[in-house]
Order: sequence, then structure tokens, then C-alpha cells
Amino acid sequence: MVKYPGGALLPTLQFDRTSRTPISAQLCSALREMILSGELQPGERLPSSRTLAKDHEVSRTTAISVYEQLAAEGLIRSSIGAGAYVAETLRDGRPARIAVKGIEDEIRSPPRLAQLSADASEHYFPRLAHPENPRPFITGIPAFDEFPMALWASMVARYWRQPRNLLLGYPPAEGLMELRRAVAMHLRANRGITCEPEQVFIFNGAQDAFNRIGNTLLDPGDTVWIENPGAIGARNSLISSGAKLVPLSIDEEGINVAEGLAVAPDFRLAFVTPAHQHPLGVTMSLQRRFELLRAAERAGAWIIEDDYVGEFHYAGHPPPTLKSVDTSGRVIYVGSFSKALFAALRLGYVVAPPGLVDVFYRIAGATLQGSATSLQSVVASFIECGHFSSHIRRMRRVYAERLQALLDGAARHMEGMLEVAPTETGFHTVGRLADDFDELAVARRAAERNILVSPISRFAITPVKQRGLVLGFSSAPPRMIASAAETLGAVLKDMRKEQGRRAG
Repeated sequence: MVKYPGGALLPTLQFDRTSRTPISAQLCSALREMILSGELQPGERLPSSRTLAKDHEVSRTTAISVYEQLAAEGLIRSSIGAGAYVAETLRDGRPARIAVKGIEDEIRSPPRLAQLSADASEHYFPRLAHPENPRPFITGIPAFDEFPMALWASMVARYWRQPRNLLLGYPPAEGLMELRRAVAMHLRANRGITCEPEQVFIFNGAQDAFNRIGNTLLDPGDTVWIENPGAIGARNSLISSGAKLVPLSIDEEGINVAEGLAVAPDFRLAFVTPAHQHPLGVTMSLQRRFELLRAAERAGAWIIEDDYVGEFHYAGHPPPTLKSVDTSGRVIYVGSFSKALFAALRLGYVVAPPGLVDVFYRIAGATLQGSATSLQSVVASFIECGHFSSHIRRMRRVYAERLQALLDGAARHMEGMLEVAPTETGFHTVGRLADDFDELAVARRAAERNILVSPISRFAITPVKQRGLVLGFSSAPPRMIASAAETLGAVLKDMRKEQGRRAG
């Protein structure tokens, strides 16, 4: 890399001004690629934002935004007056790079098709029952009251006015190409993921994707690392594949990779929620991401990244995806429109790494029936017309208001009993109970008052040190959240008074 006093020259940094992907997203992706490939070395000085803007004929606002995003991802460090530098933490942290060309030959163990597991298991975990009318503290439900129904209805009607021969046939098993293109465009612009439409596969929701991935890649008895506590739906899918689940603890940086290497170094698959760990809400650190990628590379394993609410962030830059820093083709990225739009869609997607694309095509052609063409086509138009991005931006404001209502209500009615953690991403947060409360007992007593809260232990395979309640804030308006917080506070006060009487 050529250097000069103002920082490294970046002659290979290119972008397409005719593309629909914003220049800032292209510039960020190109710089990220140079850093992860080693073209820009740890500690190397980057040009100032002013110089970057001048050299590449972009606005300084764009250059500053790109540097802020890369700093948020931990790839660079910058400060006013000192300049921007490639992060030193990358010196020993980057996973090895495998070229896309010939990747199937270089992956340690080739993809294999697994035996399907049809046996029910006593290890299945019951999933949360969602009431017909969403209410405070239910997790995983978007704001039905804020969805643009009139706009959606007009787009559905427009779809059904097309010629019959375009409407009534079977959908492609792998998904409509127009939706696959739209998803790839959205991910490039908003989640830092560079992928081709041919890598995108459409499923009947994320749960369907987890089932198919497990049945494709796992044989009974294969070892799977899974977060503990963790997502119940994905866990059930992996159990149905006959996997041997290895629960790994969660700390402030995410899944405990060192623990996994100590107990099960030869794992076949890992399941993680890096942007907003389910249910604890931790964002996986960049170093921990690299540790996980290196572990998967050594074991010849795959990683499922469930980015179920990654678009919804309420402060600063969005948390990066694991897929965006995967240089060795190990990460299978799963996203869902059921969270971003509405649950009844049952529409999700997978971005397959290059080494699995052909396998996914074969599996789709042999076993998938495809999602409803009408839903796929309308969602594709919703994205391409810019409505999806507008909806995401608006819902960030809505959810931020609902989160603040929860935090305010907790501070007003539950101080000293339940400490509700702020969060910058997601549909829920965690409340830490004071030591004199039992989380299961609190959940039972709250249910008697028509308040549905989930104890953290409900999401755990084996006992965990974290104690408290998982509190959803996305589905109910602020006034309803405030009222529910008052009710939950009254429940906690009553329980504490009862404990005092028993002690006396």
C-alpha cells in the first residue's frame, strides 16, 4: 500500500456511481474489504475524511459517515486531531481468507446431506404463545398498529391486476428472482453484506430456514454450539435434526468461544445472534466474532447468523453483521420479514456462502414448495420502491419511543426491585431482579394480573447465572407500556411486602 503524509493512498478503492446502492454503503464495503483482506494493515494510517472525500470525489459528510460506521464495527479507530487508523486488534484477529473461486475445493469437509430426523424429542422447548391482541412485554412481535395497511393493500391489488399467466403458476422453489435481487440490494446498502442474488434463498420464515439448514448439514449426533440462554425456535429446529447441542455461556462480548473449544472443538455447526443476543441483548464484539470464525475454519464448521432484528437500532450506527467480516465463507446468514414487516408473512431468507450455493439449489429443487408468489412479489416491490427503507426508519423512531416508555416506567415504579437495562437494538430488553425475588414466581404472579413476562431461565438449556425477566416493548404503544410497568411494579411491591411479613 502506497503511503504519503496524509495517510495511505487507496487507488483500488472503487464504486459505481450508477448503482442504486448508496455511495456511502459502497465506500464502506470497499474499505471493509481492504481491511479484512490485509491490503490495509493494522495500525496503518488512513487518509483524513477531507482527503478521502477529495481523492474520491465524494462529500465530506459521506466520508465521515463511512469512518464512523467502520469505527462502530471496530475495524478502525479514529479521533479528532489524531486521524484514522486500522485497528490494532486486527493484527492477530483476522480469520484466514479463502478465495471465492475454488472455495468448494478448499473447505475442509465438503457439504453433506444429512438424514432427516422425524422423531419427536422430549427436549423440545415450548414456544411463547402470542395472544391475538399483542400487549406489553410480549417478545418478538412488531407494532401491528403502525403498519401501513393502506399502502400494502394498494400494492397487493396492483399485483393481482397483472395477467393471469404471471400470477397463477408455481413459484420457483428457491424464491422469485425479483425478491432475491431486492434482498441482496437491501443487504448491501443497509447491513454491509456483499452478496449476489443467486446466493439468496427464500423460505417460509426463519424457522423454516433453520429446519432446512439443520436437515441439510447435520447428521444425528453432530455437535452444535448454541447460545445459552438462547433462541428457542432455532434450538427446536436443531434438536429435530438430531443434533447434539452444546450450550455455551454468554458474557459481555457474546458467545463464549473459549468454552466451546474446551468442551467441543470438533463442532459441526454454531448458532449465534450477534447483533442482539437472544435473549440477553449483548452485541458480539469484533474480537469475539473473529474468534468464532477462526474456530469454525479450524473445525470445518458452519455458522448460522440469525439477524432477526438487526435493522432496528436506536442510537449511533447499526451493529455490524458477522457475515460482513466473514472472509472464509463459513457464515450462513438468516433474515426475516416477519419481524421487519408483520408476523403473518412467514417470509424469511438465507444468504448462503459460496460453498453451499449449489447444495441449496439442489435441496430447494428437490424438497421446497416455495413461498406464495403474491407475497414475494409484493415484498420485492415494497423494497424496490423505497417503502421498506422508509418503514424501517419510521419504526426505529416508534420502537425508540416504546423503549423509553419502558425505561421511564421501570424507573418510576420498579426502582430497587427490577433494573431494566437500556438497549440500542432489538424488540426487547432484560430486567435484572433484585436478589430477594424469584423470577419464576414473579412471572406467575404477573400473569395473574394479565402481564406476560418471560424469565431468563426459560431460554436456558442448562442453568445460567443471569436472573431476571425478558421484556418486549415493540408490540404495544407507550401508554399501554406505561400502564403495564405500573402494574408490574405493584406486583413486585406486593411480593416484597409478603416476604417481609413472612420474615417477621
